[in-house]
Amino acid sequence: MLQQPGYATQPETQNVRGPIYVSRFTFHVLHTMLLAIDIGNTNITFGVWDGHNWRQQWRLLTVPEKTADEYGIVLKALLREHDLANAVRHVVLASVVPALTATFGEMSRQYLGCPVLEVGPDTDTGIRIRVDNPAAVGADRIVNAAAAYYLYQGPSIVIDMGTATKFDVVSGSGEFCGGVIAPGLGLAADALASRAARLSHVALEAPPQTIGRNTIHAMQSGLIFGYVCLIEGIVKRLLDEHPNRGQHVYVIGTGGLIGLITPHTIVIEHVDPWITLTGLRLIYDRVTG
Repeated sequence: MLQQPGYATQPETQNVRGPIYVSRFTFHVLHTMLLAIDIGNTNITFGVWDGHNWRQQWRLLTVPEKTADEYGIVLKALLREHDLANAVRHVVLASVVPALTATFGEMSRQYLGCPVLEVGPDTDTGIRIRVDNPAAVGADRIVNAAAAYYLYQGPSIVIDMGTATKFDVVSGSGEFCGGVIAPGLGLAADALASRAARLSHVALEAPPQTIGRNTIHAMQSGLIFGYVCLIEGIVKRLLDEHPNRGQHVYVIGTGGLIGLITPHTIVIEHVDPWITLTGLRLIYDRVTG
């Protein structure tokens, strides 16, 4: 079990923002903040943790061609905007974009003066990886599993809707048991528009009803309600095969596109858009504590 002495163990689903008040306690906190970075194929998310709350969280587009200088300038500007420019002293990173892993390591050293803890297959995450090839599992999936295991302290399924739609199965004893990877909702929409001559891109939003009375609503129905059915069907199958079937299994949703689905299904019990950042800071505490 991941341990975090002195901190509350409630799921962190709120982005805590607000002014930083000057005090001796705050002065200490400002010099020990942790920057968590999750590099995905579509978005890069950042969060600054002060030991008790997330001070700020941001989501940027992933651009593999950008340099350490370009990302460093953007990050420093974001930190300055919230009076955090000199606060970060530690960095933890998970990446599924190899081209940017080294870039962000260089950026952290050059612009923040911080070494980087990169979460990989050999990192002590508190999760045992029970799959055929542990080294092939994306770092984000392991981090999500660790966060779910710590926060909910029971068996779970984490649904992460990003570039891909991923379902990760976590046992009640802290094992990552594998899962399901499907094309992401955005990829499906792009493929539909690019491969069908008479169809164009549509806004990713639910139509007024399932039966589309025009082409746009018909496409939106197929995309949004189609993915609702995909999620509900996969979750049912995973519950049937879960190592803790018969017990209550938490179903947790995350990722940049999860908000398009949750209003239309009841199978997702908890939504935490920043669960990967939470997992990163918990793993950092475990490794360095």
